[in-house]
Amino acid sequence: MQKLDPRATPPRNDPAAPPRAGFLATLRAVLWSFIGVRRRHDYEHDARSLDPRAIVVAGLLAGLVFVLTLVAVVRLVVGS
Repeated sequence: MQKLDPRATPPRNDPAAPPRAGFLATLRAVLWSFIGVRRRHDYEHDARSLDPRAIVVAGLLAGLVFVLTLVAVVRLVVGS
């Protein structure tokens, strides 16, 4: 008998599979991960529904915005 891996991605045509999350849901999950606060239930839902490529893109965009915000604040405080 073959054991099923619970972490395996379900087939696309599986009616029990959660629908893929949109980019805003992905961005929200990435922003929550920036502060490190997430409920286990939400994490498990994200693990099933988020696209890894969208996570990478959202993480890069959020990181870029964060760095640019820090640079702007430092320039404002220093006054140059």
